[in-house]
Amino acid sequence: MNPNRLLDLFLEIVRIESPSRKEGLMAKRCRQELLDLGFKVRFDDSASETGSETGNLIAYREGWSKGQIVLSAHMDTVQPCAGISPVVQDGVVRSAGDTILSADDKAGVAGIFEALRSLIEADEDMPSVTVLLTTCEELSLLGSGALSEDELPAGAPCYVFDADGAPGTVILGAPCHYTLRAAFSGRAAHAGVEPEAGVSAIQMAAAAVSAMRLGRLDDATTANVGLIEGGREVNVVADSCTLAGECRSLYRDRADAQRQAMTVALEEAAARFGGSVDVSWREDYGPVLYQESDPLVQGVAAAARAAGLEPAFRYSGGGADANILSARGVRAVTLGIGMTNFHSVDEFITVQDLEGTARLAEELVRQAARS
Repeated sequence: MNPNRLLDLFLEIVRIESPSRKEGLMAKRCRQELLDLGFKVRFDDSASETGSETGNLIAYREGWSKGQIVLSAHMDTVQPCAGISPVVQDGVVRSAGDTILSADDKAGVAGIFEALRSLIEADEDMPSVTVLLTTCEELSLLGSGALSEDELPAGAPCYVFDADGAPGTVILGAPCHYTLRAAFSGRAAHAGVEPEAGVSAIQMAAAAVSAMRLGRLDDATTANVGLIEGGREVNVVADSCTLAGECRSLYRDRADAQRQAMTVALEEAAARFGGSVDVSWREDYGPVLYQESDPLVQGVAAAARAAGLEPAFRYSGGGADANILSARGVRAVTLGIGMTNFHSVDEFITVQDLEGTARLAEELVRQAARS
């Protein structure tokens, strides 16, 4: 692993503006990097489904050992990401302006690229390697969700470099996720002259939310209502109101129970005030759950120790592409890369963690070559 080259690459690609659905320039740069490393590179047709400028990038390099491995990260970022100017000071990389840094997930991308380049330059025994770089991950995993079932090698270990926590961190569990949309319908009336003639959709929505259990429900389950919008004027009883929310859990049965409870609260509130509500739920992705003793997890722990890292195991309240990819024929697990305060202008990553990510990726490839 070449530390200076790794840092230079990271500083270069964080400057490439690539918000969700605008990943074209980043995809072009990644394609060139992988072509230079001898990969065959193509893009799938997911753009028609996601609305992105590009499809998911899928690259393949055949090895001369029988092993195989999938290395994955995502190309998109959250906003604000225009004009990112990274600054390195005292071993820490931050953004110089009022933007994110985009270590989420360009630290993952850079770590994968440097690991592969170093191994190939050293002429090490290589397994067959697939690199998957997705689009629209920040939009409830749209890119990986649009990936065809047969794009990845069946049964291969798939390492998704896209979590907080120092390199060596293994995400044992990540929740399933349901998104709620509800539209209340009432009856408009003049709020000062004849409020009795009206049926307030806003009042229905407020009563429904008040009746819900929200926040952290147990050690594996959360629920939230994050958006309410309705009404026309202050002197009109609101005849419409919409709300959006979510629930998630490491255990699908708990998420299903919470989803049902929220639906009941919505329907009972509408009936109480004499209105109606249209409720819809969408499953964005399923859960991922591993035991610490799982061979895949223990393999990462062994690779981490070989890379001079301390293995750590934890659960996440957020989803990642591994939630989707684990249903795409591979055994996918999410790994920490050291990104901190991500999704904010206070985001940073240490140079040490950037290097640790690349070393871990190297060891995982070596491990696959021996399998």
